[in-house]
Amino acid sequence: MEEVKTMADMAANGQKPDVLFWVGCAGSFDQRAQKVTRSFVKILNHLGIKFAVLGKEESCTGDPAKRAGNEFVFQMLALQNIEVMNAYGVQEIVTTCPHCFNILRNEYPALGGKYKVKHHTQFLQDMIDQGKIKMTEGGSFKGKTITYHDSCYLGRANEVYEAPRKVLEQLDADLVEMKSHKARGLCCGAGGAQMFKEEEHGTMRINDARTAEALDTNANIVATGCPFCSTMISDGVKGKDRQATVKVFDIAELLAAGQGLETI
Repeated sequence: MEEVKTMADMAANGQKPDVLFWVGCAGSFDQRAQKVTRSFVKILNHLGIKFAVLGKEESCTGDPAKRAGNEFVFQMLALQNIEVMNAYGVQEIVTTCPHCFNILRNEYPALGGKYKVKHHTQFLQDMIDQGKIKMTEGGSFKGKTITYHDSCYLGRANEVYEAPRKVLEQLDADLVEMKSHKARGLCCGAGGAQMFKEEEHGTMRINDARTAEALDTNANIVATGCPFCSTMISDGVKGKDRQATVKVFDIAELLAAGQGLETI
């Protein structure tokens, strides 16, 4: 069992972490996303990062409510979170969810929540740049082909394109791009609170269109950096009955496996 301290635990002992790991609703409650949370925690502990989580004091960022048009609920949740984080003196946040990343970074400052916010792929890139994560040649991904799906809130909304790819380059696998990538990436179909509502009628589901692009690369692995993207593309792969040959993993899971911290 990996050690995870809460901000309350640290504060009670007169300690303060270097970074707050914002787990998010998906990373806390969705069974598939919980695996990503555990993988990232293993990496943080392996690197000796002094981190903590809010635990039960963490609430939803309010992103789904805001995207669905309920500004009141968003501000209520945001102000609650800001009050808690400011009380602990939080300065730096890392999260495995681009939706949390985007709203904490770009929309919390106007409400009094000013923090240095990083997506976990940016954080991992920093560790690579500092030489704390080194490439493992001939590892478990030797001979594998990986394609990366750009999350809308990480890519087009915040122009984070290179960090995820730099992390994937550590795996000694072949990285291939989909037809639509980087600034011209295609949504997985979950954005704008679509994840939580019935889809509109059309000729094709968005996640099926995106999955088709991923399958066209003939990659063995589809890498993601978002719990919602992971769900939508996994559903698309299953819909094509390709789940036996094409696997969908978060970058944290891939890096943890590449560093020998777990098997996938």
